[in-house]
Amino acid sequence: MTVKFISSSKLPTQFGDFEIHAFEDSDGKKEHIALVYGNIAEQERVLCRIHSECLTGDALFSLRCDCGSQLREAMQRIATRGNGVIIYLRQEGRDIGLGNKIRAYHLQDEGADTVQANQALGFDADERRYDMCKPIFSFLGVSDIELMTNNPLKVEALQKLGISALRIPIITGENSHNQAYLATKRSKLGHIPS
Repeated sequence: MTVKFISSSKLPTQFGDFEIHAFEDSDGKKEHIALVYGNIAEQERVLCRIHSECLTGDALFSLRCDCGSQLREAMQRIATRGNGVIIYLRQEGRDIGLGNKIRAYHLQDEGADTVQANQALGFDADERRYDMCKPIFSFLGVSDIELMTNNPLKVEALQKLGISALRIPIITGENSHNQAYLATKRSKLGHIPS
């Protein structure tokens, strides 16, 4: 996959001043961003989160997932360290799209877990891809990362792309509304909490 750089700008946030870089991928013509904090050029291993879009969790503060909480925690950890990268991928609902994600929520309301709901809609449990990360990391000059994730399959996918990734757990946001969801991610999707 090729990724085209679009533009960069300053992005002041509640966590500090990031630089935002916009990219477009060649396959789906989706736009992705990289948020860079501080000087990453001289870092041997860059603190990083690869975060897939979650409108309901990231922007609407949904308690059904831990996505928004993980994004905020990652931004805070990066700001505290003084440097790091967040790649924000436009892969809503594990890349099934917003409408289908809401359909999956409805099935979950009726008793399905998150994996069963995606499969009932004709999707794999997780449709996400990470091949667009390689050219984004190349643009940023990053090849070794400390990846804030609970998903070992994400680490494996990046390593297959030639990116050295050390997994750093990111445990945050568990509540009474998402306990079953998080348990399913652990039991069916292999997420490791620590």
